[in-house]
Amino acid sequence: MDTKILLQRISVIEEQTDKLKNSLFAMKMTDLQKYPTNYEELSTDAALRAERIACQLRNLIYATGIVSKTEYMEKSAKAHGIRIQHSDGILTIQLPGLLPKRKAHVNTAFLNEPLHFALKEYLEHDALPVFENCVVCFVQIYDQRLPLRRIRDYDNLEFKQILDTISLFVLRDDSGLFCDSYHTSILEDSDYTSVHIMDKSVFPEWLKHEKKRISALSEIS
Repeated sequence: MDTKILLQRISVIEEQTDKLKNSLFAMKMTDLQKYPTNYEELSTDAALRAERIACQLRNLIYATGIVSKTEYMEKSAKAHGIRIQHSDGILTIQLPGLLPKRKAHVNTAFLNEPLHFALKEYLEHDALPVFENCVVCFVQIYDQRLPLRRIRDYDNLEFKQILDTISLFVLRDDSGLFCDSYHTSILEDSDYTSVHIMDKSVFPEWLKHEKKRISALSEIS
């Protein structure tokens, strides 16, 4: 890459980083108890800006050719804590806590690219079934030490983007004809998302086990 172009791109990232610092400072100065809406807007803006910065830095790495995309995505998937397990007919994928749905112009590559890589990498070593008549269960885990107002409406989260990526590898089709969805929120000691995919015949027993967990709020569609 031409040095001038490289420096220009770095300057853009620096500018975005300065804005991120401003958002973080505003979060520090905002009283969460008195102004929860303001805090939510500031924290969401900071998180999305950080995602954009991460994607810009990725593209910078790819453009220089120093590190291949495959090599970086492997590290990125580990950094995100993406884990895949297939046991007793249930495919489980652990992801970071999901953010609200993004506007159309916001890059969704931040999480979906590492997820895509992790699934592809897993399939190269372990066979996965193609689910033809299944239930996809999204479990949103929230840190119980933080305010309960953080628990969001399921319709306001980015499940569709995640399901689109997963379906490329293990679903015959993600339409309602072949795939039901189930959502639940659980309080634990950290924030993350767990996705469980199973045949519909397996779902009742899984749900029975899941309902034994403490502090669950559920919705099925």
